[in-house]
Amino acid sequence: MGRRRPRTHRRLRQIAHALADWGLSVSANTVRRLLDRLGITLRGNRKEISSGSGPQRDRQFRHIARQRRRFVRQAQPVICVDSKKKELVGCFKNPGRVWSAQPVRVKDHDFRSEALGMAIPYGIYDPQANRGSVYVGTTHDTPQFAVESIGRWWHRQGKPLYGADSHLLILADSGGSNGCRCRAWKWALQERLVDPWKLPVTVCHYPTGASKWNPIEHRL
Repeated sequence: MGRRRPRTHRRLRQIAHALADWGLSVSANTVRRLLDRLGITLRGNRKEISSGSGPQRDRQFRHIARQRRRFVRQAQPVICVDSKKKELVGCFKNPGRVWSAQPVRVKDHDFRSEALGMAIPYGIYDPQANRGSVYVGTTHDTPQFAVESIGRWWHRQGKPLYGADSHLLILADSGGSNGCRCRAWKWALQERLVDPWKLPVTVCHYPTGASKWNPIEHRL
């Protein structure tokens, strides 16, 4: 059985066949040499085009940085929040490896009907304490669920660490259950976090398409 030819060589042969249809008879190796002479190679994509740029976007980043420095300087709590990928609960394939004599047997298809349920993780990261928390919901990723998770974090970790008379800064993405245009998110913050706990809250949203600058993406 012959050795499988590389994909690049198949592409070169396709170009040679296309040239033959135009009356130019060349080999794949000749096509390669000509393309190399022109500086043309088989390339993939490169992320360089920004979806949003300009002075307002830069000012938004600078504002977030100033807010973070001010809260840290005053020893006030700062948290980064984000909803994580939904996961089916059950014997399903997932990335990762474990030391074992035999591979872990899982189902060959991820049918939701065969799952025990759907897990919706909501992550909260405290960069000052370098501590992350994950609260898991089982219904839908809603603003009420997001605020309920933050409230649980404040009751169990934030309040004992920073004190009841604190001012909380929340860093979030622009979309999802904690999006900047979501009125239910703002209402839930007021009704379920600010009023019950008497906790002043400031929310800063990262620009659209800039979620990778959210610290939670690198630490949790």
